[in-house]
Amino acid sequence: MAPRISVIMGIYNCAPTLGEALDSLLAQTCQDFKVIMCDDGSTDNTVEVAEKYASRYPEQFILIRNPRNMGLNYTLNHCLEYADTEFVARMDGDDISLPERFELEVNFLDSHADYAIVSGPMIYFDEKGDFRTGRIRSPEPTEADFVKGTPFCHAPCMVRREAYEAVGGYSVDNKLLRVEDYHLWLKMYLAGYRGYRLSNPIYKMRDNREAMVRRTFRNRINEMYVKHLCIKKFKLSKLQYMHLLVPMLKACCPNRLAMLLRKLMSVS
Repeated sequence: MAPRISVIMGIYNCAPTLGEALDSLLAQTCQDFKVIMCDDGSTDNTVEVAEKYASRYPEQFILIRNPRNMGLNYTLNHCLEYADTEFVARMDGDDISLPERFELEVNFLDSHADYAIVSGPMIYFDEKGDFRTGRIRSPEPTEADFVKGTPFCHAPCMVRREAYEAVGGYSVDNKLLRVEDYHLWLKMYLAGYRGYRLSNPIYKMRDNREAMVRRTFRNRINEMYVKHLCIKKFKLSKLQYMHLLVPMLKACCPNRLAMLLRKLMSVS
């Protein structure tokens, strides 16, 4: 019987953590999935680690490769070419899916035909352990919520494949690097699809406690660009343009204040 879930993974120089990430998928209470790993020009032994799983579990793990480093937008679209299942889930090569993640997401989508996207909060961890747990302000983001930031955590999401197909997958554009998911949700909402955020953590994201301040000025410009699109496409009040200042404040303010802004503005 064909699986119901395609897990799309862009992998790049994640050899030390990839095994743990893939093992977390093998530990899922719902095993009705296949994993599509796309190497994006790694220079370490990421491919060798991925090949071991593809060889050991040939019916469940598929490895494809980009000709060179192409970026996450292109890489995930490459994965989508092999996704022929009812649902598409995301996963990163340095994170951990909690054991009941897929079971909870599939059960939700099976029970709520009017939703196409489901995600949930994440636990953030590093080599010292867990240091933050995301929170959900409200389960159903509105169009107005989009100007505050991306409404869904990307890595823990599960989406009906028809929604990906309706919007042509991820948009490949330099203006969308590091905000490809933010723009994806905008496209899906404009196409009439809606999503839901589960209340309990379903995913662990490997992060740096100072990661936010490492975002480049270019990344912040890209974030402002998508916020602007949200205001324009959803025809929101012009007062919402004040939210365009937040990415620049995060980029320019001291580290400690930047981390506080991240916590206050975080959706989950």
